[in-house]
Amino acid sequence: MNWRIQKKGFLLAITAYFAIAVTFLFTPLFQASASINYGEEVVSFAQMHEGKKFKMGGTSPEGFDASGYTQYVYKTAATHLPIPRTSNDQYKAGKSIKANQLQLGDVVFYATGHKKGKVTFSAIYIGEGKFIGATSKGVKTVNMSDKYWKERYVGAKRYIQ
Repeated sequence: MNWRIQKKGFLLAITAYFAIAVTFLFTPLFQASASINYGEEVVSFAQMHEGKKFKMGGTSPEGFDASGYTQYVYKTAATHLPIPRTSNDQYKAGKSIKANQLQLGDVVFYATGHKKGKVTFSAIYIGEGKFIGATSKGVKTVNMSDKYWKERYVGAKRYIQ
C-alpha cells in the first residue's frame, strides 16, 4: 500500500510539473503593448542624417537639398509616407497648423529666396523650438528663433494624423 501512495504522489508531482511547464510555454510572462509614435520616429530618423552634405537637387544620403531631405525622411521612416518633392508643393499638402501647435515630425516652411512669402525651404520640427533640415551647410539642427529663420517663417504642416 505504501508503494501505491508513493506512485500516486509521484504521478501527481509529474502532472503538476508538466502543467506548470505548459502554462509558462504558452502564456507570455508579460503583455507587450507597443505603438509607434510616428512623430518621434520621423525625428529620430531625421537626426540619424545630421551632418550629411548639401547637394542642390539631392534626395539621398549622398547629398540633400531641403525638400529632398524632408521627402526622403517621410518616405523612408516608419511612416512610409510619400510627400511632394518641392518645398512649395509640400506646403500645399498636409494640414495647416499654427506655430504654437507644432508637434514632433511636423514640417516647417520658410521663404529663403528672393521672392518674399514664396516657400523655398522645408525642414522637420524636432521640438523645443528647433528644426532639422538640409541647409546650405548640410543637414543640421537650427533654432527657429534665430533672426534669419524667424523673419522668413511662412507656416507649418502636419502630415501625420
